[in-house]
Amino acid sequence: MLRFMPVGDSMTIGSAGEHTWRYRMWQHLRDTYGGPFAVVGPRETLHDKATDAPTSYEYADPDFPTAHLAGWGEGWLHMMPLIGEAVRSSRANVLLVSLGLIDLGFYTNAEQTAQNAVAFIEAAREANPRVRMVVLPVLTNVRVEEDADFAAQVTLFNELLAKTVADLDEPRSPLLLASPPESYDFTVDTYDGTHPNADGEHKIAGAFAEAMYQAWGWGQTYEAGTD
Repeated sequence: MLRFMPVGDSMTIGSAGEHTWRYRMWQHLRDTYGGPFAVVGPRETLHDKATDAPTSYEYADPDFPTAHLAGWGEGWLHMMPLIGEAVRSSRANVLLVSLGLIDLGFYTNAEQTAQNAVAFIEAAREANPRVRMVVLPVLTNVRVEEDADFAAQVTLFNELLAKTVADLDEPRSPLLLASPPESYDFTVDTYDGTHPNADGEHKIAGAFAEAMYQAWGWGQTYEAGTD
């Protein structure tokens, strides 16, 4: 059975009142994937902006498997030491990973972030040598409009990430680089220049879904529903 674990930062954990792209992904798999699957992970909550803590269960629709490994302000740097135990304890065999924006914004440069991505992949494989991973490049946010150095770091990291995925892909533990949604635009697909609104959630879920459909034949082309 496939056990999907969403791994990410604030764009993945979401905040109180949101559906999250995790919900959109689950809907798509429920409707299009023909076999049994589960959504797994050591965490279940949303971020509560009022308390600045991951304590909220106020999903827009709570009737879905809410497990994940995501955190507000957490990146490759933070998830790398956690992923091994998370994979072991949940028996995850498919990781849907969206990380890097927070690393580049506050913690590490492009080269260091890429090194942490490599360590993350190695740790996940140590826990499950047959784990599959789908990795989404960093989607830009409003900061790129005012910070040219940051924009350059995002571009460089995405190039390094693509090389990392190509170099480390192997038949026993496939690595996929999802294509960023062509129409994704932080001016219309986010509510604050960074965090996805409903349209953004659908587009992120669609990027993961399309990668898995094209590479592995799982499901079908993503079709966004109505909210």
